[in-house]
Amino acid sequence: MGCIGFAHRGASADARENTLEAFALALRLGASGLESDVWRTADGVAVLDHDGRLPDGRAIRSAPRDELPAHIPSLAQLYTELGHGFELSLDVNDPEAAPEVIRVARRAGAEDRLWLCHYNWREIAPWRALSERVRLVDSTRLRHMRTPPAARAERMAALDIDALNLHWSDWSAPLARVFRTAGRKLLAWDTQDDASLAAMLALGLDGVFSDHVARMMSALAPPAG
Repeated sequence: MGCIGFAHRGASADARENTLEAFALALRLGASGLESDVWRTADGVAVLDHDGRLPDGRAIRSAPRDELPAHIPSLAQLYTELGHGFELSLDVNDPEAAPEVIRVARRAGAEDRLWLCHYNWREIAPWRALSERVRLVDSTRLRHMRTPPAARAERMAALDIDALNLHWSDWSAPLARVFRTAGRKLLAWDTQDDASLAAMLALGLDGVFSDHVARMMSALAPPAG
């Protein structure tokens, strides 16, 4: 597998973010992965939205599925409409959603292409007991890492946390080497322009996230000839 191009909230630079239309457009533009945030409704449905709030200010987790706006898709709808021929990265900001997310992905035949992210590694570590096949992602910033890189990489390996996701500007060749040596995957978010994309490709990262899908996929395309 080459570098995965994750469409951040779908093709969010060109369509309404986190809608089926944005996700479908991202795939048409060549994205090899999709990205969103996932929440659990009051009646237990996993849905895709950024901030987890309804227009009236209520939290999604406090409302049943049938009270959500029509543009907010469920995870099951995503798989029904678009299949599962793509990697899917989900920020699980509501940890209670994790079991349902895994159940839906498993039913869709997409469990092994699912990447579950959270900013607190203590939240994601227990999810390994729910699935041996999903990818678990420690998504943070370098300035928030209290443990030295080598020790953190060792801990990730021991807990079977697959990947580290950092802002692209946090990555460097020495840092990448530490986590690569420990067998971890390396991801970078907010790669919005040619310079940031080129820098991450030069480091050999496993995945990048961008709002600008066409630009991202052009950068990831192998050289002609």
